[in-house]
Amino acid sequence: MSDSSSILSSESHAAVPFWRDVRVLRWLFQLAVLALVILILYVLAHNLQESLRQLSLELKFNFLNRRAGFQISEGPAFDSDQPMWQAYLVGIINTLRAAGIGIVLATILGTLVGVARLSRNWLASRIALIYIEIMQNVPLLVQLFFWFVLIRALPRQRRDELISIPAKELSIGPIHIPPLAYFSQRGGVLPAIRPLDSFSAWVPYIVFGLICAAAAWFIRVRMMERQGRPATGQFLWAAIAALVVLAIGWWIVPGQPLQLEFPTLVGEGIIVNYQGGWQITNNFQALIVGLVLYTAAFIAEVVRAGIQAVPHGQIEAATAQSFTRAQQLRLIILPQALRVIIPPLINQYLNLTKNSSLAIAVAYPDLFNISQTIGNQTGQNIQVIAMVMATYLIMSLLISLLLNVVNKRIQIVER
Repeated sequence: MSDSSSILSSESHAAVPFWRDVRVLRWLFQLAVLALVILILYVLAHNLQESLRQLSLELKFNFLNRRAGFQISEGPAFDSDQPMWQAYLVGIINTLRAAGIGIVLATILGTLVGVARLSRNWLASRIALIYIEIMQNVPLLVQLFFWFVLIRALPRQRRDELISIPAKELSIGPIHIPPLAYFSQRGGVLPAIRPLDSFSAWVPYIVFGLICAAAAWFIRVRMMERQGRPATGQFLWAAIAALVVLAIGWWIVPGQPLQLEFPTLVGEGIIVNYQGGWQITNNFQALIVGLVLYTAAFIAEVVRAGIQAVPHGQIEAATAQSFTRAQQLRLIILPQALRVIIPPLINQYLNLTKNSSLAIAVAYPDLFNISQTIGNQTGQNIQVIAMVMATYLIMSLLISLLLNVVNKRIQIVER
């Protein structure tokens, strides 16, 4: 009996032939699929190359070294004698500028609207709902046209007609606050921070200040963990550390690194011009307003869903501890809601970045607009479109990577 059982056990533990091993078969199947995909791509690329050769076209990128021969209305300084690749780089910078500003403003507005959507105030909740429904159900392209036409309908750039914010100079004792912004049908102007000659000597202090802020954040979090208390106040610690280092650098560096520049109006006649400040065109204004209002409506719904995902028992416990409504939102609700908010928020940031390609509708010289001009000038539309696709892919992957790191850091770690 013992001999037969030993024989059965040895047969059951015998090595499985590789053609019957599930793990080997899985790998072989995946390799076969990969080889098939590579073969299909090779055939498609070969056919494309043959078709282009028959049309006397080649998949080369040496056209990027040609003289551009066109001007770019806004963005970094660009001359028509510069090469095509520099024009393409200006398009990337303009797209990143629009996407960066749009993401920041849309996040702020979307958070406020999402919180207002859950407000106990009936009027605030209804206004937020109406805003969300309108913005989500009107196509972005239509909104861009609407805002562009509306901005072009602003008052003329005359001293007695243009819009100034505030409307008149404010006087608070000996302090006089001039108008901070002007808007007209020819564009707008906002206050700007200008780097001066000594700014380069101040840069090391900026870097060291960021390092000190990160260290202060880490120390504060560790201290609160050792005391068995939730991590609070780390942002204040980090801000104080950074400001102290920046203030020391400002005092040590000779001269003034930065200067706050307010816009002014110049001109003796009725028609005036802007001087100083950050001058923004109607095209950029329409693009930013459209992107922010459209994306903020979707972010508001993400914020609302994240807040509602927080267990109601958390709110009841905070109420029992005499937390005010603002303290509950800041210390209890939003920190927990972020774990639900960030994953769909990544998609909204990616959508905003990709939707910025609609800037061509309002003649803003973004990446897609300038690449179209390059393609028309050189006739190399296939290469240009491939470059645009690759650039947007890299932008999206970087945004996704950054926010996924943040998302991983705030997730609950189970022990």
